[in-house]
Amino acid sequence: MEKLHTQFTKEIMPSIKAKLAKKNDFEVPKIEKVIVASGIGDYKEDKGAIEKISAEFGKITGQKPKINRSRKAVSAFKLRIGQPVGLTVTLRGERMYDFLNRLVNVALPRVRDFRGLKKDAFDGQGNYSIGLRDYSIFPEIKYEDITINFGLQIVIKTTAKNADEARVLLESLGFPFEKAKGAKE
Repeated sequence: MEKLHTQFTKEIMPSIKAKLAKKNDFEVPKIEKVIVASGIGDYKEDKGAIEKISAEFGKITGQKPKINRSRKAVSAFKLRIGQPVGLTVTLRGERMYDFLNRLVNVALPRVRDFRGLKKDAFDGQGNYSIGLRDYSIFPEIKYEDITINFGLQIVIKTTAKNADEARVLLESLGFPFEKAKGAKE
């Protein structure tokens, strides 16, 4: 199977260019980066749990995550300055396209009762956000080894100027958006 990156430059980009009536290849929207983030939650004081979550995160993305630490102390949440509060990975280039390919073709179809991605999750500047409650949908994770369950927030940053251009880009890449009610397949 051809890599998504080469498929994008050879086949998908010319079709997007025709759909959006762009004159130049540089006007065609592209994906800049993908940011995958997760909150640690109740495991902020358990070093073993943080290492386990970090290892699972690394398996999913193929890159070691950055540990985000708190900047302020909040006594109501028993949070001190410098405590870990989340993990973040920024993917670019070949890793980004590989992750998106696995997300669209393998992980999302494994979500229980999946009817498609929401069309209203665009932010107005052409970026798209996906929230996943369970990380076990990725094939790199063995279901038997799961001791800690956490969710993921995936943000896809594009060079599109608005949500319509970004929707055309993501649909061309194979993202399964939900069908309108009453529409036939």
